[in-house]
Amino acid sequence: MIKAEELYAHLLESRIAGQVATPRENNLSKYAQFARRDPGVLLGLDPEGEWTQDDVLALMARRAGVSPDQDHRQGQDTIDPQLTIDALDAVAGVVARTAGRGGTVLMGTGHPGQLVGFHSALGDALEAAGCAVVTPAHGSDFLMHSLHGARSCSLDYVQRVGVVRVYEGAPPSGAPSSAAVPATGGAPARGGLSDPVHTHSPQPVRIALAALAEAGHPRPELVIGDHGWACGAGRLGVTAIGLADSNDPGVFVAEAEGMVAAAVPLDDGVRPECYELLSAYVLQQAGMSR
Repeated sequence: MIKAEELYAHLLESRIAGQVATPRENNLSKYAQFARRDPGVLLGLDPEGEWTQDDVLALMARRAGVSPDQDHRQGQDTIDPQLTIDALDAVAGVVARTAGRGGTVLMGTGHPGQLVGFHSALGDALEAAGCAVVTPAHGSDFLMHSLHGARSCSLDYVQRVGVVRVYEGAPPSGAPSSAAVPATGGAPARGGLSDPVHTHSPQPVRIALAALAEAGHPRPELVIGDHGWACGAGRLGVTAIGLADSNDPGVFVAEAEGMVAAAVPLDDGVRPECYELLSAYVLQQAGMSR
């Protein structure tokens, strides 16, 4: 049995919480961007409230445990381990209710190098409880838009967790592309697909949900995700849970506005094995340990 004290110590030791790697100046910059409605940090949201920078800081102090001091402008910032544990308890409640209702589960991550295992562990347990884990629009190509232009991408699944791969050699839309155009003319060559990439985009979950609707399937009972996967699903009225770093205020705003069922504050960039105890704790609290 995983005790809360053991999990608390693990969060501090792994720096998933406590004195995390995300610096204060990065946090404040993202809070200011969110207040300006910068699409790069909205994660697919259209917030109902005004959400000034001070509002966002106050929310993140309450929900993630960053310093509430407006004069603390740089250096170390924190995530409160107890808030992480409380949020994991909330996730366990959502997972248990989903298991009781059955239905479909969709998973996706913008942090494929770190969070695939956490999401997949929950999905496997939900499937064992009678839920169906779906992988809609697998292999679908699309243009993913960002501040750096539009990139040719493909929606893939790793351990049934949705990820984005980029066509290597395909230039951003609007960028010089002569090197990618065959000498004989014709369509630009896109090259092979990259490893799964980090992304904040809500486009992947929108594509996946649209594919389910087009096939005549009901919306998922639950989306397990982070970044745009959680916020994009919640914005469309689908129950979602999301892991979020202290510089990802969108997930916490989505929770505050009722669009995300549970937002878990944690550093989302540590070693992937460090999250194994967290998923095991969630399943234990949900009564779904195997």
